[in-house]
Amino acid sequence: SFTLSSTLSQQLNKISQQSGVTLFMTILAALNVLLYRYTKEDDLVIGTDVANRNHKETEALIGFFINIILLRNDLSGKPTFSELLSRVKETTLEAYAHQDFPFAKLVELLQPERSLDQTPLFQALLVFQNAPVPPLELSDLTLKPVQLYEGEARFDLVLFIEETTGGIKGTWKYKSNI
Repeated sequence: SFTLSSTLSQQLNKISQQSGVTLFMTILAALNVLLYRYTKEDDLVIGTDVANRNHKETEALIGFFINIILLRNDLSGKPTFSELLSRVKETTLEAYAHQDFPFAKLVELLQPERSLDQTPLFQALLVFQNAPVPPLELSDLTLKPVQLYEGEARFDLVLFIEETTGGIKGTWKYKSNI
């Protein structure tokens, strides 16, 4: 786990705004650079989860609406970080435009070679939480969050990012059996 200072977090937000991208896109571009440096692969696919109710008919339904979208990023030609941000923005916006297409249906249509110990189509996941969680206040009780052990990672590599008022917090999780 790590925490980026509020100053560094503000600078990342400023770079994002100046580049016309979101903080999520900037973090995604940085993750791509990191993965490229370790793998030397310039065609990277990173998954991310989206939880939205984009259709009026789903607004009153109870349940957890989440889907995984794939973000295929092209690092060929050794782009500058600014160029990579533009590529990531284009890829991300296109993926969001198709976010309602079920991941399971995509796997069914593409029919990738399957393995029981790997998720098809991607092995790295970026989870970005920027919606503030209001404190729960109850009379005569003091509540504090507790970090729970979540067991084995479901993906080869997961980066959890949370944007807080004190800075950006991150946690890496990975499969230890690969």
